[in-house]
Amino acid sequence: MLSTVVCTHNPRMGYFRQSLAALRCQTLARNCWELVIVDNRSDEPLADRIDVSWHPGGHIVREETLGLTAARLRGIRESTGELLVFVDDDNVLDVDFLEIARNTMEERHFLGSWSGQCRPAFEEPPPEWTRRYWGNLVIREFDHDVWSNLPRLPESMPCGAGLCVKRNVALHYLDLHESGKRSFQFDRSGKSLLSGGDNDLAACACDIGLGVGLIASLRLTHLISPERLTEEYLVRLSEGYSFRR
Repeated sequence: MLSTVVCTHNPRMGYFRQSLAALRCQTLARNCWELVIVDNRSDEPLADRIDVSWHPGGHIVREETLGLTAARLRGIRESTGELLVFVDDDNVLDVDFLEIARNTMEERHFLGSWSGQCRPAFEEPPPEWTRRYWGNLVIREFDHDVWSNLPRLPESMPCGAGLCVKRNVALHYLDLHESGKRSFQFDRSGKSLLSGGDNDLAACACDIGLGVGLIASLRLTHLISPERLTEEYLVRLSEGYSFRR
């Protein structure tokens, strides 16, 4: 069984509906995966606004502790799959994404966490000067699979968009937080752009003797609004990435 976990806080509903529509079109049979949507204290409860009855294993849970870390931890607790796939509310998965994620787990037992390619879909044409910052917007395209057992090597480090994590890795991450060994959080909370929790979660694979990697055939589209291409936003985003270092 595979678990798809969508953590969201006050989502752009147009984007979110595209994300859910892509999940609805997955080639992997629905009886092979569950859908867990974690509503992270949205101003308007999502249970009143979206319908997941199309999925036999679909449910929405409300997490009142604000922050992406808290939402991910809740998603881990609520899910049952041997593989967890974390999908952002502005990610549109290719139709075979979940199938390839499952195949990767079955074929590459040495990997504990991985992600794939993230193509951009800009709502408006981006200014050319922003291109150098696109990596911070989780835009990532590559030709070959790569992996390593080095938890901070950029060339093989998975990203949060479409992050695939084996359950034993996720449970190790959960234990670090519940035992007090992770007294800090790298993730966003509210309007904060602090980033790095996805790397922290993915790197837990190396803690238990597994590898991390990037899979070229695993693809999604990242929907990007105009406000995320402003100078003010990109400066704040760069600060958020730099803080974790």
